[in-house]
Amino acid sequence: MNGAVLKFRNYQGSIEYDEVSETLHGKVLHVRDLITYEAETAKGLKKAFHDSVNDYLETCEAEGIEPNKSRGC
Repeated sequence: MNGAVLKFRNYQGSIEYDEVSETLHGKVLHVRDLITYEAETAKGLKKAFHDSVNDYLETCEAEGIEPNKSRGC
């Protein structure tokens, strides 16, 4: 999608479209951990991205792990 990225809390996320399933999906960029999200609409994808970043940070905090910092922002 024209190199567009989502941005939230100093993290960036990719935007991809799957023609077969007709869904949007992406992953958080510039981190070692795999953090993915998907939705059927652009608005839903943005929310899924925000939820994934928040869940990742909450999980790291609960487990006492230092979260990966985005290297691309």
